[in-house]
Order: sequence, then structure tokens, then C-alpha cells
Amino acid sequence: MDNPKTDVLIRDLSFSLYQRPLHPELFNIYARRDIKTENYEASIWATGCAHVVSVYTKGYSLTELISKPGQPLPKRGLVERFQFRGQKKHKCTLSRNLSYMTDFQVEKMSENLYRQSHVDLERFARNRGMFVRFPNMTNGDLEPFSYIDFEARKNELHLHTFHAYPEQVTIIKTQSLIGF
Repeated sequence: MDNPKTDVLIRDLSFSLYQRPLHPELFNIYARRDIKTENYEASIWATGCAHVVSVYTKGYSLTELISKPGQPLPKRGLVERFQFRGQKKHKCTLSRNLSYMTDFQVEKMSENLYRQSHVDLERFARNRGMFVRFPNMTNGDLEPFSYIDFEARKNELHLHTFHAYPEQVTIIKTQSLIGF
């Protein structure tokens, strides 16, 4: 499997929302979790220092993802696409049975804060979510990583993601709430 590309500029990344599933062959998947509840199913993929989350419920589907420039993605089903510039909030109702809200921010930090965030999130991941390290992509003593935390409730899926880019000493944080 290829190493993730972490030297891409944060401002060149895209955050997209699709009203359809996307094929796994489009991505390098480093870790995955599948969730099944009474009201929905979800697939969560760590795709390098990015993610793809697909949710399926009562004839509807929704996919949120972070993608790098040049990533081949379909146009069909695209609802929204944003660049990572500052902080962004977005809310939409996709059907009577499916609502979506997200908020993301780009946090530039000191090397010490970056290292401490890595330690704290990796420790937190021992109890929940998934943490993916990329030690062979280390920049100095800063390592890229992804942490995806999720909470599957009966009528909601809560997601908190952290994707770390050592070349820019930056972490992208997203928080999404999908309601059914």
C-alpha cells in the first residue's frame, strides 16, 4: 500500500459531501470500522491523513470525505465541496429522514503542542475510535497521524476527526453530526 501524501498544502485539500456511496477502490484505506444500528449502517475509513465516512439509511446514503488535489472523484451525487481555509460550518437536510451538520477548522500549532496532541489523542484512542500512525513519513520528530472518533447513537452518528500534517505543523479537525 502506498504511503499517504502528507506534504500537500492544507489549503489544497477538499472537504466533500456526497449523496451516494463512493467505491473503496478510489482510496488507500489504512483502517476501517463498520457500524450497524437499528436505523443505519456506516463505514468509516482512514485514508491516510484523511477520511471517508459513508452512511446508509432507509434508501438514502451520505458520504463525507477529505480528498487531496487530483483525487479522482465522481461528479454525480456531489452536494457540497469546500476548501480548508479557516473555520467552516455547514448544515443541510438531505431528506425527511437524513440531516447533516459539520464544522471544521485548521489549527496551526507549535511543535510542542503538535507532539502533545499526538500523545493525548493516541492515549484517548486506546478506549475509543481509531488511531492510525504513519511513522515512516515522520518529518524530524513529528509524525503524521489520523484519529477518528465516533459515537453511534440510535438516531445519530457523531464524528470527530483529527488529521495531522507535520510539514505544516497543522492539524485539521472536523466534527460532524448525521441525524436519522
